[in-house]
Amino acid sequence: MYRLVCVECGESFPPDEILYQCTRCGHLLAVEYDLETIDVDLAAWKRRPLSVWRYREILPVSIEPVSLQEGGTPLYHLSRIGEEIGVPHLYAKHEGMNPTGSFKDRGMTVGVSMALQLGRTSVACASTGNTSASLAAYAAKAGIPAVVLLPAGKVALGKVAQALMHGARVLSIRGNFDKALEMVHELCLSHGLYLLNSVNPFRLEGQKTIGFEALDQLGEVPDRMVLPVGNAGNISAVYKGFTELMTLGRMDRIPMMTGIQASGSSPVVRAIHEGLPEVIPDANPETVATAIRIGAPVNAEKALAAIRKTGGTAESVTDGEILSMQRDLARKEGIGVEPASAASVAGVKRLRDMGAIDRDEKIVCVVTGHLLKDPETVIRQCEPPLEIDADLPSLLSALQRS
Repeated sequence: MYRLVCVECGESFPPDEILYQCTRCGHLLAVEYDLETIDVDLAAWKRRPLSVWRYREILPVSIEPVSLQEGGTPLYHLSRIGEEIGVPHLYAKHEGMNPTGSFKDRGMTVGVSMALQLGRTSVACASTGNTSASLAAYAAKAGIPAVVLLPAGKVALGKVAQALMHGARVLSIRGNFDKALEMVHELCLSHGLYLLNSVNPFRLEGQKTIGFEALDQLGEVPDRMVLPVGNAGNISAVYKGFTELMTLGRMDRIPMMTGIQASGSSPVVRAIHEGLPEVIPDANPETVATAIRIGAPVNAEKALAAIRKTGGTAESVTDGEILSMQRDLARKEGIGVEPASAASVAGVKRLRDMGAIDRDEKIVCVVTGHLLKDPETVIRQCEPPLEIDADLPSLLSALQRS
């Protein structure tokens, strides 16, 4: 039904072999299906509820999946913001409406299911926050222990709270995310835990369903898909899913894949702008958008291919632009997202101002996490509640002042 294939040298490996990189050349692996032998009834997909598992024929899990009813997230038309920035056909796929509040749940339902399918009894990850929250929840659902490594002082409080409450063993390291990933990778290889960062090709299989759902909800192929880029797994996964739908005859073209990074953490953007064959890591990435504060994205080679093969682009936005768009999404569209999520829409505004996006494009932005993931950043931006006496004159006086 499927096999693991190296994205660089093409070496293939059996599906039950636990690998995170090609043993021949060290590059990333991808799950490759024999689509000609898979019976995909598109009409049957339409009859199923909108969810990750609507598309189960092109997912690798053969056991009963570990599921918290992930997917089926709303697609919103950003009518006010779209008109303001000159892109009236602008949409947001709100992945913050998943069970633990981020897109990571799509990958974890598949990843934790695969851990059980492959006979593993414990799971682990490094995280900037959302991965840890999701892994902890799905491991709890599966009844297996989870180990999480976080960069100390660099993870939003809401995400740490989730990982702790769901029972993961949470360790903060005195180092950045990239060091945490290196450590947890070594731990998994040496002690048999199952690694569920996006270097795991099975986890990305769940994340590709973002694109499947957006296509079904929009009713047509968008001209452009815009995603925040941290570890670059999401943009890679969505592109891969679209290539599979092309093979199945479900699409006649693939949207321009467009990645947005924070200006203080933008190795993919530099590689695209400078025509580099691979990214040069940021040694000290820094941005208020903690979910994308990653200097050495492990899926960079997949992301660069996705962007270049579709005629897309990559652009960076400042922290100020990110926070401004976070407020606009909340106050003009009623959509509450964490800072990294707002980067995608902020990127559309930047690209439109640069003349790099046409007015008539149909654009789907992926907003990746919920507002309550990072309440501290929200509170710092907003005026605190005004305390008044408990009487009507005080209330009226306060309302007149505002």
